[in-house]
Amino acid sequence: MGRRSVRGGLLPLAMSGALFLGTTGCGGDGADDGLPDDYKVVSATQLCGGRAVTAEASKALKVITGSSRFEASGERNSVQEAALRLAEAAPLATRTEDVCLIFTPMNTRHFELGITWQVADDAPSGPSAPEFTELKMGELAVTAPNKSYVFFACKSDKLLGPSSAVHIVIGVRPGGMPTEPEGDDGELKALKDAYATVAHSFSLAMAKELGCADNGGLPARPVLLPA
Repeated sequence: MGRRSVRGGLLPLAMSGALFLGTTGCGGDGADDGLPDDYKVVSATQLCGGRAVTAEASKALKVITGSSRFEASGERNSVQEAALRLAEAAPLATRTEDVCLIFTPMNTRHFELGITWQVADDAPSGPSAPEFTELKMGELAVTAPNKSYVFFACKSDKLLGPSSAVHIVIGVRPGGMPTEPEGDDGELKALKDAYATVAHSFSLAMAKELGCADNGGLPARPVLLPA
């Protein structure tokens, strides 16, 4: 995918299944429930390296997925690994990359959630697509009942690019074959807030992992009031 902003459009979800074989791969004959012997289920705060999901984001994940327990993340399925890849690639990254994939446990209602990163050419400008509500986080955050993106600028000695700020976009959206969310206005608003909360949590974790000055301008807690 060429380098472009998501304003007025959508970022594709990168699905790197090879990263996650460590979580669901064969470990033995399996237990009576048919799961591999090495299969683990964890709480949300243990996902994606263990420093990516805040307590608020944990509650938000339950709103989105209906579950408070998830498949354990593989060793390379983490914010720490994603930050290393971003630091090496910026500012020449040309496509969307995975930060982490989150799955509800096997033998439960399946839900797959993808968190991605992308380096943008510059700060977001122009109107957002009509489906999004704009929020004041970082350079900009936008959210909808089935996806959210946070834009922030990072200046850090860890980035292998020029001394000027690198513009980063963190996205959260369902994987697989997502369906349009349904519900009344209150339920759709709760989903918007939940996606924005998860996007903020991963954005802040990435900013801290990258050593971004002032945490990329991101607040300590998600801002959910429309900008």
